[in-house]
Amino acid sequence: MSTGESIAENDNKVKKWKEEKVKARYWAFIVYPDSVPENWHDILQKTGLEFAISPIHDKDLKGDEGKPHWHVIAIWGNTTTGATARRVAENVNATLPTSVSAIKGYYAYLTHKNQQDKHQYLESDIRFINGFRIENYVELSSSEVEEMLDSLEDIIITNGITEYANLIEYLKDNNMITERRIARRHTYHLNAYLRSRRYRVERMNTDPATGEVID
Repeated sequence: MSTGESIAENDNKVKKWKEEKVKARYWAFIVYPDSVPENWHDILQKTGLEFAISPIHDKDLKGDEGKPHWHVIAIWGNTTTGATARRVAENVNATLPTSVSAIKGYYAYLTHKNQQDKHQYLESDIRFINGFRIENYVELSSSEVEEMLDSLEDIIITNGITEYANLIEYLKDNNMITERRIARRHTYHLNAYLRSRRYRVERMNTDPATGEVID
């Protein structure tokens, strides 16, 4: 229940709420800083459910999203009713939850990834609770995997990385969770690329960051 909303107003909303008996595995709700309990992350963690919490959305504030807020995705092991999801949302004074059919799309909305006209938040600022990993629920397309590999190669070049271990540690230190999982699945390609870079450095005495020959 948001700040300034009476119990009667909230009860009326619940009566009109269409998702009371809807069953879904994925649910989402919105949390506002001025109404959430201080320990709300701990409250969510104690449910045992998996959650993904967006960076605080404090840009592009218009219409229904006219004040800072967080978007939250909650995952159940099996389908559950809206009534059950509502009880979790109420524990942190969140909005009435909505069922999520396309979790990949909603996850992207946590950072406005597919809304280029909106502020782009950092994926590294998403907070995960109880082991939430988007890769457990969606498969990346082949083009997305290729884009991710392009990004990993750029990281290798920019940072002068020549060892696979250093790459994995860089991704871990920078909370690049999706990239790290892709790196684990494509060790052959990445090791071959890193080995080739090492060979070039050793044989041609080049700068690993720029590829330029060192005098």
